[in-house]
Amino acid sequence: MLSVKIICIGKLKEPHYIAAAAEYVKRLGPSYRLEITELPERSPVTLPKDSYILALCVEGDMLSSEALAAKIGNLAARGVSKFCFVIGGSDGLDEGVKRAADLKLSMSRMTFPHHLARVMLLEQLYRAAMINGGGKYHK
Repeated sequence: MLSVKIICIGKLKEPHYIAAAAEYVKRLGPSYRLEITELPERSPVTLPKDSYILALCVEGDMLSSEALAAKIGNLAARGVSKFCFVIGGSDGLDEGVKRAADLKLSMSRMTFPHHLARVMLLEQLYRAAMINGGGKYHK
């Protein structure tokens, strides 16, 4: 089973984001060992050394859902078992985190609230698990 750590700058506060994130965390249970770490704004981010690091930032590569699933699947086939996604806060993502990332990933050229980005990432991870597992959710 793959391990996925999501480091988030900022804490979910709005009930609708909390509920949406909780739903995807529940759905992801059978597919990934999931850990979500919330850090206060402007706090330093310590990246795990043994993980493939994906920094979510607007200037990153835009991948389709199928391409993200393929990326995860191909890396897993090559022996990568730990992934770490980093979502910046209201000030964006630290340049050092971006430089240290194995992949910079953009959901869109548009700007989204970091709280919504967390829900969107969780949904895309669930979609990737369904694609890689041959499920029908992604259609």
